[in-house]
Amino acid sequence: MKQQKEALRVLEEALRELESPKGSVLSAIQKLSRAAGIIGNDDVKIWCAIQLGDSNYTISLNKFLTILMKSANENTESDQQAINAVVDELNALQLNPDTHYSSEELSAKSAESGGGYKNIGFIEERYADLVRTKRGNDGTYYKTNLNDHINYVRKKAHEFASALFNQLKFSGTASNCFDLLKNAVDDRLLDLSPPLAEQLMLAFKAVSAKKDEEWSQALTTCRRLLENLADELFPPTDNTLKGRPLGQTHYINRLWAFMDASIESNSNKDLAKTHVDFLGAWIEKINKLSNKGVHAEVGQLEAVKAVFHTYLALADILEYLDNLQTSKGKPDINTVTIDELEALLDVPRKVAKEIVKARIKEGHIDLDTLSQVDGVGPKTFMKAKDIFFPE
Repeated sequence: MKQQKEALRVLEEALRELESPKGSVLSAIQKLSRAAGIIGNDDVKIWCAIQLGDSNYTISLNKFLTILMKSANENTESDQQAINAVVDELNALQLNPDTHYSSEELSAKSAESGGGYKNIGFIEERYADLVRTKRGNDGTYYKTNLNDHINYVRKKAHEFASALFNQLKFSGTASNCFDLLKNAVDDRLLDLSPPLAEQLMLAFKAVSAKKDEEWSQALTTCRRLLENLADELFPPTDNTLKGRPLGQTHYINRLWAFMDASIESNSNKDLAKTHVDFLGAWIEKINKLSNKGVHAEVGQLEAVKAVFHTYLALADILEYLDNLQTSKGKPDINTVTIDELEALLDVPRKVAKEIVKARIKEGHIDLDTLSQVDGVGPKTFMKAKDIFFPE
């Protein structure tokens, strides 16, 4: 916590430098480097070292840039071999192509008249000299190119500093709250079905990956997990519930039916069922896009939302798991509540009460007893037989 506060303080100072017209980019980069070191962000720390002219990195980067510019005109086989050799050097230095030698970064460093890989402090000094003497260049360095280079470094440093600041500033709120929810759901799902819990945890891991194949796999995993969970909680049946089929492929309807039977509060029931309906429709839509190969529309954000929504829906579902004994098979007509009878059999509350009365009177209810209950006609009897008395 002490280190986090120190990093936040240093980042605030860096941002003030970067946002002030008279601020020193050199000072801001030094502060950004210090903060990155405190929190262990090696990518940003190395980027700062490059802006400060650290020869451990700039020699190889200069070599890479020179060969690239030469190959742009000739593009010989030997040029390509030379590029590959330098890339190996850069990899050995743990340089990231997206951060340390991206097209934008190389473009900013390409002009010698803009300072190239010189220390940003030196570049600021050369620019200040030209401004003070009211000259456009000094024969080597040009004011416009120096200014463009300084503005690029300022902008990029601001992006890094802002991202690190927000990461630290809010790391104790939303992320920790989600961790609390995630851990609770993971633990509960492990009690219910370790294979399902493993699926969910692998989906969460997949959305953090950098490969779009894994994002797509996370979406598929979420759908399969819900299908398997529905099999655990409310096995498929030929019956319907309030007009909804409850067959093998209707996994969302079966989760919906589970909550309809197990949640006593109507307001909680409606909220939870709406969440599951939304999640099911949303995952089906995303999966259809994915199956069509519309990769531009199915990215990491969609995968992250699918996993987060799945955790939220599971939190609703698993909260009421104890209320309905369906995780190991069909519900027991001798233990279910009036609400559950009403929902599962799709009968008026009056008929559900009559079944409970018969159960209390006889001490146990079977098919013969059920057939004698007022209000239980042939349709309700067959539905009860399928749900409560599997062969």
